[in-house]
Amino acid sequence: MTDLKNYKSVHFIGIGGIGISAIARMLLLRGVKVSGSDQAEGEVSKALRNAGAIITIGHDAKNIPSDADLVVYTIAIPETNPELVETKSRGIDLMTYPQTLTSISTTHRTIAISGTHGKTSTTGMVASILMKGDMDPTVIIGSLIKTEDGERSNFIAGASDLFVVEACEYKRSFLNIVPDVAVILNIEEDHLDYYKGIQDIVSAFKEFVLKIKPNGTLILDLSDLNIKDVAEYAKVERPDVSIVDFSTDYGQKFDLSVPGIHNQKNAAAAYRAALAVGVSDEQARHGLNVFAGTWRRLEYKGKTAQGAVVYDDYAHHPSEVKASIEALRELYPTERLIVAFQPHLFSRTKQLLEEFAVCFKGVDELLLAPIFAARELNDSTISSGILAERIIQTGTVPTVMSATFEEIETLFSKESSGSVCVTMGAGNIYTISGSISS
Repeated sequence: MTDLKNYKSVHFIGIGGIGISAIARMLLLRGVKVSGSDQAEGEVSKALRNAGAIITIGHDAKNIPSDADLVVYTIAIPETNPELVETKSRGIDLMTYPQTLTSISTTHRTIAISGTHGKTSTTGMVASILMKGDMDPTVIIGSLIKTEDGERSNFIAGASDLFVVEACEYKRSFLNIVPDVAVILNIEEDHLDYYKGIQDIVSAFKEFVLKIKPNGTLILDLSDLNIKDVAEYAKVERPDVSIVDFSTDYGQKFDLSVPGIHNQKNAAAAYRAALAVGVSDEQARHGLNVFAGTWRRLEYKGKTAQGAVVYDDYAHHPSEVKASIEALRELYPTERLIVAFQPHLFSRTKQLLEEFAVCFKGVDELLLAPIFAARELNDSTISSGILAERIIQTGTVPTVMSATFEEIETLFSKESSGSVCVTMGAGNIYTISGSISS
């Protein structure tokens, strides 16, 4: 893999993506000329523009500078993307975002956080521990966290040889990372637009185990049956790797400011990862104690004009939705809880329809926004209306309705003290919570 240090002008296709934008920020800090494009403007791309990147909204072959010597692209774009086609025709060096991580992870002591759920929060927790422990790590995370100067960023530039990265399994992209410490939080069905089923997903995590550096560490939850299969594989194929079961720490309660049993589990994994790179028990617990959460992970947004509390959350898989609702009920056991959920992907909604139908238990009123298509074409066989009907049939939520963003904003604005309004999903529904709260 070519070293990123060799390039002077780098163009990013899909520069607003939460992972790829971190690489753009890293190169900007190194003095590299950075340009990029995306389908829409967002908080991340605005911050990059303010930092010196040249960003265009919309994809066009002419967006690629004449002096570009490398193009980095998100794996979510199609092969027909005009900038990708232009890059190939001009013979410019080309990397996917995951491929850039190979260059970084091979030259650093790398902690890679993987799993179907909890990656972002756990990565943030590890980052908090290492920063508070004066370990000065470089961090790439799938959200925004507070840096030492109080700003929010998805990239922290460290001076040490430690690198902490969120490792996503979509399209097996995490196989580009070469970790010293690999964390597997959990394994469930997801990304079924790519994977053929749970065994295909498990096979990807087995491949991930093979990427661990010699004499490295594998941290996982042996109470998870799918992970247990991966652990047995690791014992045979990687006898040099130390296996640590973080589920043994579930009995102790970490002092966290973020709610939920799922965050206690994330903290146990982060704690073990930190110990694996030499952090003391005291430093690890302090770093967890001061961890303030990340953007869009049960993020408190403020209150409406009428006094209702507002939260925003990234949950987009049934297990994540269930965990977030349980955490909210831990904070607000008797308040009226209204959730506006935007399903993410037609394929996920369709293939996990039965799981989505029962995961909203504990909500008083559920508003379902239209499905966020992201990288997919419209599928008329599934919709938020169909999901609403299925949830109503289960009887798990008292009130369910499909609604537009405008209708959701109007309904939320009418809620007063004693109500908790939550926007939830991996799409753009977070814009509602931002506009109604102060």
